[in-house]
Amino acid sequence: MMINFADKSVLGLAAEEIRQDLGLSASAFGLASSAFFLLFSISGAAVGLLADRIRPKWLILAMAVLWSVSQAPLAVGGGLAVLLTSRVLLGAAEGPAFPVAQQATLSWFPNHRRNLPGALIVLGITLGVLVAAPVLTWVIQHHGWRSAVAAVALVGVVWALLWIPLGGEGPYAAASDSTAPGGSGDGQGERAVGPGAARPRTPYRRILATRTWIGATAAYFGTYWVIAFALVWLPSYLQDALGYTSAGSTRMLMLVWGLGGVVVLGQAGLTGWLLRRGTASRWARGGVGGVLLLVGAAACLALPLAPAGAVTALLLIAGFGLAGAMSSVSVTTVTELAPAGRRGGALGIMNAVVTTAGLIAPTLIGHLVDTHGVAGYQHAVLITGAVLLLSGVAALTLIDPDRDARLLAA
Repeated sequence: MMINFADKSVLGLAAEEIRQDLGLSASAFGLASSAFFLLFSISGAAVGLLADRIRPKWLILAMAVLWSVSQAPLAVGGGLAVLLTSRVLLGAAEGPAFPVAQQATLSWFPNHRRNLPGALIVLGITLGVLVAAPVLTWVIQHHGWRSAVAAVALVGVVWALLWIPLGGEGPYAAASDSTAPGGSGDGQGERAVGPGAARPRTPYRRILATRTWIGATAAYFGTYWVIAFALVWLPSYLQDALGYTSAGSTRMLMLVWGLGGVVVLGQAGLTGWLLRRGTASRWARGGVGGVLLLVGAAACLALPLAPAGAVTALLLIAGFGLAGAMSSVSVTTVTELAPAGRRGGALGIMNAVVTTAGLIAPTLIGHLVDTHGVAGYQHAVLITGAVLLLSGVAALTLIDPDRDARLLAA
């Protein structure tokens, strides 16, 4: 996931250089950024369904190889057409990465122990940007943006070679939560009636129709909207609208993503503690994630009205840094809800729906910037606040995996 998000962040970090080099307007650059998500959602759903039939180890390996290969032509040369093609293929290769990586990782842990490992996979997103921002910024400034693309592609190849001997799935890959080693019979609090008790062939449509799946997906949509904004337009927003230098912008990005990492780990610890004390997942997962989204929404809605300086910086860091925890919450919630033989598809389809935010947000923000100038960024932040508000309400009112798991098992 670190490499995955380093790949994604290149375009945002090199936005000004790419626009000048290729002569692109804000709308055209936004379109190129959104092109990444053209097949992202479709491949996420398709490969998620395959992950219930093919070992995640080999799916992840194929994805890693493809996302490195897809960037090679852009590293060598070409204009807007090559940029668009490269990003479309990269998006298709990276679309299923998060749900399949989570499925492979969580297969090593029973339900009550999944919060920390799930959060660590999400932390890879934060670390990918934290590591990539200073390193790739230096490469872009000293060797050009195409060299930065070549660098992340090469790192992907090296990782793929290491994954072949090291990757694999754990004892919970095929077994239900209640029958797998350490399940309900291990004295650790697994329920006899729960996600694993549902019939192995529960139709996907029944899982997707639960309020929990809908709520987790709607809440995660808000998180991904913020991620898409931060990856593509936040560096430009910091420099063009808020007056930060390139170095200052990089420091602010690191603060935003750094807070995201701390919040993800803090949420995992708090959620795990609540679950061990017998708190229902509705509050331990949906409640914690929903509150974080609402606080982020309030910060974004206040940001355009705040005076320039420290207050603006704090609101921006909070608005963009608190939302990331919901990605971990949504995955562990759906993993708890879905029967073992349906988790890959349930996670993949959720990811497909959620990542449409990445298709919409960059294009919309680019259009706002072209039509309203610097004020377009303020409109984009207000829209982001509204999206987070709706997402937080969905998390608090819809998520209840205990209730919905019983309905699936009926």
